[in-house]
Amino acid sequence: MTDTSPTRFQSFTAATCPEQGPPRLAALRAELATQGLSGFLVPRADAHQGEYVAARDERLAWLTGFTGSAGFCAVLPDRAGVFIDGRYRVQVKDQVALSDFTPVNWPETALEDWLKDHLPKGGTIGFDPWLHTSQEIDRLEAALTPAQISLRPVANPVDAIWPDQPDRPDAPATGFPVEIAGKRSGEKRAEIADALARAGQAAAVLTLPDSICWLLNIRGGDLPHLPAVQAFAIIDSRGHVTLFSDPAKFEALGPDPNITLTHWDEFEAALATLSGPVRVDPATAPHRVRMVLDAAGVEIATGQDPCILPKACKTPAEIRATTTAHIRDGVAFARFLHWFDTEAPTGGLTEIDCARKLEAFRADTGVLKDISFDTISAAGPHAALPHYRVSEASDATITPGQIYLVDSGAQYEDGTTDITRTIAVGTPGEDERSAFTQVLRGMIAVSRARFPKGIAGRDLDSLARMPLWQAGRDFDHGTGHGVGVYLSVHEGPQRISRVSTLPLLPGMILSNEPGYYREGAFGIRIENLIVVREAPALPGGDPRAMLEFDTITWAPIDRRLIDADAMNRDEIAWIDAYHAQTAEKLRSHLPPDAADWLDRATAPL
Repeated sequence: MTDTSPTRFQSFTAATCPEQGPPRLAALRAELATQGLSGFLVPRADAHQGEYVAARDERLAWLTGFTGSAGFCAVLPDRAGVFIDGRYRVQVKDQVALSDFTPVNWPETALEDWLKDHLPKGGTIGFDPWLHTSQEIDRLEAALTPAQISLRPVANPVDAIWPDQPDRPDAPATGFPVEIAGKRSGEKRAEIADALARAGQAAAVLTLPDSICWLLNIRGGDLPHLPAVQAFAIIDSRGHVTLFSDPAKFEALGPDPNITLTHWDEFEAALATLSGPVRVDPATAPHRVRMVLDAAGVEIATGQDPCILPKACKTPAEIRATTTAHIRDGVAFARFLHWFDTEAPTGGLTEIDCARKLEAFRADTGVLKDISFDTISAAGPHAALPHYRVSEASDATITPGQIYLVDSGAQYEDGTTDITRTIAVGTPGEDERSAFTQVLRGMIAVSRARFPKGIAGRDLDSLARMPLWQAGRDFDHGTGHGVGVYLSVHEGPQRISRVSTLPLLPGMILSNEPGYYREGAFGIRIENLIVVREAPALPGGDPRAMLEFDTITWAPIDRRLIDADAMNRDEIAWIDAYHAQTAEKLRSHLPPDAADWLDRATAPL
């Protein structure tokens, strides 16, 4: 059967065509030659340095055809390297013209090393100072200067050759209920102002949309699937906020004497008139901010965006709200799994059919605001692409004997969800069952983790990988990312990753999603969201503060893919308890046929 119902939030048209890349690259090189540049850096970034960018800022995709959520292109006169990490090494080959663009494995190959190899006599590389952080530019300059390669800030030459570049988004801002936020905006501003005053700082510059939305208890629609307002802000040590955006976007919110609305164009002038010290986050603020402050002689106090950590540590009200959202989403997801198990064995279902149906079940809740990212609906070999995006051109029919991976999420006003399940269609192969069980054991190890305060994400990452490592396997992405509450599904700074040094704190929400991918064959990922909480003391334990995780995602994990003989007693006890809780939380909200299916899907191993 084919599901032709429309989707409200996801398009399946191919975003780019590889053949468009070469003429655009030639036009860019011509523009660089007129400016006397040896090259130019094209990141997937905007002036806010977040992961999600508006259509007008999709310069990397427009130039190269590559649509991944991370990566960049370095354009030189005789070559153009597209730098991609392990998630995109298959995808990039399908999306770029390999005659003109060369995929570069990153971070194994550092940009500075690649530039030094291909500019042995030195040169001048242009960059848009709005699209790179000072931390990035400082590191590059330190590495390239000895090789006589200089960096020059320039107006973006891609914009000069992009004739139909979209306009800046202008969606209106809306208020975010204090009953969900747990704190009024005034309270948050007072806490941030107090932190600045105690640090001896006069103000802080905020450039991340989700930081500004969290601080002001607002949401918006400027970015795909991220309910945020694009803006810049300055908060001073008295708690006054000057907001730089389009003032018309905020008309429905009403006045606040401690918030001044002004236009984008006033931002640089306002920076130049500040009295320091001014806190600027070198890891998130565009380099242009530091350039303006330095030129005006304003003292800069380097430090993290003061909203990032408070935003990451959710209030009890946010935890209660998102827990409710996850149960609601679990019901919709269970309805989808029941539908899939009924329809897939008969044949004819496609990847797009499944993405449409899942969105429809979420829409049936009556409170779906958006999906939290484009659904990854991937059958067979497509599941081996961790960030596969199904299009009308790639849409595959799901056939018996395959396994199907669906990674998806929803935006509700009371929470952001993100869940991945891998599902057998018919009888799975032994290789698939073996890999699935190893991935599941790693996910369970993280779920059961108990650890002292001060432990960082990198200290827990190996728990998810150990069963795979013991089989000579691994996966090329982090184990977990932070998640917001009706904000970004990829929220910093919390992560479970080899590179994350930030200690985990109570209230942080993270994903727990190990995986395994065999190119050209299959892919496996299992993902729940977990919340960091204080762990109760144990008899005989040390008198030290301990933390643990509370799982908030509820949906069956396919028992047909589990090799119980390869699991120990504690792992089996965990999955049986998880399934029992899943049935308890979801069953009463399901129609009778789906409830009966849920009983079978959550039966003890």
